Amino acid sequence: MIVNIHKILYHTTAEGFGHRACIWLQGCSRHCKGCMARDTWNPEDGCQMDTESILQRIFLEAQIRGLEGVTFLGGEPFEQPKPLSEMICRIKKEGLSVIVFTGYTFEQLQQTEDEAVLACLSQIDLLIDGAYIEELREFERPWVGSSNQRYLFLTDRYSENDIQKERNRMEIRISKDGKITVNGMADFQKIFHI
Repeated sequence: MIVNIHKILYHTTAEGFGHRACIWLQGCSRHCKGCMARDTWNPEDGCQMDTESILQRIFLEAQIRGLEGVTFLGGEPFEQPKPLSEMICRIKKEGLSVIVFTGYTFEQLQQTEDEAVLACLSQIDLLIDGAYIEELREFERPWVGSSNQRYLFLTDRYSENDIQKERNRMEIRISKDGKITVNGMADFQKIFHI
């Protein structure tokens, strides 16, 4: 199945519990004011990839590096529910955990009749829900950008106690061609004087 991808990190420690792969899906119609990921909005951008090739690379990384799981964000992951569902189901079968960030609320997602969305909800370990609201900016809790966003533990794999042990992290990578990429959660406006 084809999925539209913005970026993939096959190893990170800044996007959830432990060592993880992280997949940014391309496309978001929500357009939250103040969003730091505007480059993920346009569904015409991104890279069309085969879910099978992504999964095989993740499973190889899991063997080599002992990955804890995979984090999905975007963009808006639930705007591509079929490939998202396929990847989540396969990842869970391999014993890896799944974290998904969404601008929708859990209640909004539950009300859909889209079977792929409901299949995702039945497999996700931690759902971090809620639109980014610029006026509610917050960096005290790990991984969230505004105080309205919630941690929803949809399985018993993680709990609030696990969240208490986590801190925000930021990773900076410099490629061989000099390109700098940043991921993780921090007050980027203070760090980079934006």
